[in-house]
Amino acid sequence: MASRLLFLARHGEQEETGTEAPEVGLSARGRRQATLLGERLRGARIDAVHHGPLARAAETAALVAKELPGVPVHEDERAGDHMPHDTDPTGLPARYAAFLAEFTDAERRNGPRVTAEAVARFATAPAEGDVRELVITHNFLVAWLVRHALEAPERRWIGLNHANCALTVIRYSDAGPPTVVALNDAAHLPADLRATGFPDDYRF
Repeated sequence: MASRLLFLARHGEQEETGTEAPEVGLSARGRRQATLLGERLRGARIDAVHHGPLARAAETAALVAKELPGVPVHEDERAGDHMPHDTDPTGLPARYAAFLAEFTDAERRNGPRVTAEAVARFATAPAEGDVRELVITHNFLVAWLVRHALEAPERRWIGLNHANCALTVIRYSDAGPPTVVALNDAAHLPADLRATGFPDDYRF
């Protein structure tokens, strides 16, 4: 039986600069989150680490990889920060409609295309063997892959929020549909580092 165990993690907490520019890296808390994520994965037999091109994802991947000696690390645009679906706001709460209105026409065209390429690359069973890969990415792609695995409506990528450096794990095999093994697992993070990345009103 061929299978892929896909480990997904949102990048660590980024520096508070008032912008999400590509060059913005991790805060001190984010660097600690990334190191702890790497420690958590030491025994997971990861075959490769993939990360998006933005600084916060690349820095997270580098810190995780320090804890995984010998595991190759690859930058991949498909793991970047993209709008995964040009979702019709009709019928959605005003808050979500306003969120969708922030995306540009270019983001609406290019994001779904790149996300579809990410699904084709990462969200399938391999041709053979037991593959285990880690993708350090952004909230939107993790949300989309969870939605995809559960065969939920396309608009359900909205509202799926993932904490910085929490683990989501999905298993793909040629024997059946995808299995969501873990979702937003932050057991490796101390309490004060677990809720970063969530909207303020989601924290508890």
